[in-house]
Amino acid sequence: MSPSPSASTRPAAPGRPAPPATGGRLPPWSARAALASVLVLAAGLYGWSLGNAGWGNVYYAAAAKSMGTSATNFLFGSYDAAGVITVDKPPSSLWPQVLSSKIFGVHGWSLILPQVLEGVAAVLVLHRTVRRWAGEGAGLLAALALTLTPITVAINRDNNPDTLLVLLLVSAAYALTRALEGTDDATLRSATWWLCASGFLIGCGFLTKMLAAWMAVPAFAAAWLVGGAGSPVARLWRLLAAAAVLVVSSLWWIVLVELWPGERPYIGGGKDGSAWDLVIGYNGLGRIFHAEGGAGSSDVFGGAAGAGRLFNEQVGGQISWLLPLCALALVVAVTAGVRRRRARLAADAVVPTSGWVLWGGWIIVCAGLFSTQRGVFHPYYTSVLAPAVAALCGGLLSALVRAHRAGARWAVPAALAAVLVSTGWAAVIIRRTPEWHGWLLWPVLAAGLLAVALLAASRLREALLPAALCGAVIAVLLAPGAWAATVPGSPQVMGGLNPIAGPTKLPPVPSSSARLSELQQRILQYVTERAGTERIALAVEWGSMGASSYILNTDAPVIGMGGYGGDNDSPSVRQLQEWTRGGALRYALSADRAAPGAEMFTRRTQWISDHCAKVPATEYAGPPRPEQAPPAMGFGDDVILYDCAPK
Repeated sequence: MSPSPSASTRPAAPGRPAPPATGGRLPPWSARAALASVLVLAAGLYGWSLGNAGWGNVYYAAAAKSMGTSATNFLFGSYDAAGVITVDKPPSSLWPQVLSSKIFGVHGWSLILPQVLEGVAAVLVLHRTVRRWAGEGAGLLAALALTLTPITVAINRDNNPDTLLVLLLVSAAYALTRALEGTDDATLRSATWWLCASGFLIGCGFLTKMLAAWMAVPAFAAAWLVGGAGSPVARLWRLLAAAAVLVVSSLWWIVLVELWPGERPYIGGGKDGSAWDLVIGYNGLGRIFHAEGGAGSSDVFGGAAGAGRLFNEQVGGQISWLLPLCALALVVAVTAGVRRRRARLAADAVVPTSGWVLWGGWIIVCAGLFSTQRGVFHPYYTSVLAPAVAALCGGLLSALVRAHRAGARWAVPAALAAVLVSTGWAAVIIRRTPEWHGWLLWPVLAAGLLAVALLAASRLREALLPAALCGAVIAVLLAPGAWAATVPGSPQVMGGLNPIAGPTKLPPVPSSSARLSELQQRILQYVTERAGTERIALAVEWGSMGASSYILNTDAPVIGMGGYGGDNDSPSVRQLQEWTRGGALRYALSADRAAPGAEMFTRRTQWISDHCAKVPATEYAGPPRPEQAPPAMGFGDDVILYDCAPK
């Protein structure tokens, strides 16, 4: 795949080199057709058979339904319709899902549809960004690589916040790339606005997944300081202005939560119900430093923390296919930069340095944090790496083409190394699980050998270079593309709580369907038939794991006590006292007071056992039958229904 000739006929924007000429071998519409094909492929992978995807992560699905019941719930991201407690993230990723549910109704597919659209939009924006930096061919390859990244496909078919986070960060990179094009007074004013827009978009990412959006900030800042126009002092002042925009756009919701004059939900996930604690603790430093097992502790989802985490059995097949290629890309960037200085080449003979700093720094910072993270680490967190990985691959293609045309003898050997490294690492990943599509090893090796042969032959015959480059792209993307293609037909791992591609040692569970067991259905029917106009018809212990299915299967006001994991102090014992005294709570589904659990769980269960009347199981479950299954809630068969009506 070589840069499209349509790029050669397009005038360069002020302040950036013109894309390399391609000799006019392809018609001008070819680039648009290629981009359209990539977008159609992305839409197909992300949206195929969407109706069979279930509810995705039922925790967020339940919240999206509840948020649609009132403006306050929508603003704060309330998990329940009664506005008792929020989800453990800011609400912005759920806002599009709520709007979709208002248009199409509350269905699993209608909540995941915005994710599909956001994923396709990220591919488009990445293409436009890399195209401005390194040319049309680089942009197309970056778009294709992002589309075929396995974890990207998996996360875009789920309703976790990472999809929107990726779109916002890629959009911020586009704005920064536009800012780097300023050269004279007129374009520098425009550059300042684009730089501030970049900060604003990163701030929007903060409202999606908090400090996860700030991981790439050092790379953005370094790229501006390296490639921005104007004096160093002027660049610094513009960067500070963008930083101010970043802070305001990140923290306005946090400040609003703290200064809200009326009643609002308890902020879930934190220790004290404040948004600040959520930022610094649960969604901040707690993710990096918390580790019950100490340094090097192993996480059941992502494996042991350390330099090899991104390449291990849990994570490697999700994101690492092209990481060795990225390392080679940065080596090529340094080599090309040194050659430019020594030979005094024209600016359009090399890919601009600022882009290498942006995308390379993005990978280095994020990969470093992910590798050392001691808290819970899900493989899908690495989806934020995918745009930078794809961009560096596109930049590598452009750098090799430019170097070859400039007469660099190392260009073809570097391309050979890229193919060998990528196909070799792909073979390692495939051989880890030979029982899962192990046959893929042979097509990958065959494609790699063919690409190597074509590249070697192209040194003797220039006309073979385009075919050799196309073969190299196929060889590099074949394995991750095959893994990505299997995602639409695969069951969701852990019911959308841990979306991944490829094989897994974690068994699929049906929680994404949000189906109620027979006993749960009888409990819900009993409650809805007898609850009146109480603010809360049913309060379910065990947090979201216990309550989500009830919320999704009824319009009656149901809450999950304790937040996501059940360990938040919401509702507190004092709230339970006020609710029962004022008739706001009718039923509670809890455990016996002797059940083990976290401190907040123990306080609530003890109080409910002492102050609410236990409903005999025969009233809602009927006479016990030997063959009757347990409640299927994942918490044993000791569930107890309590009537908390005032005596």
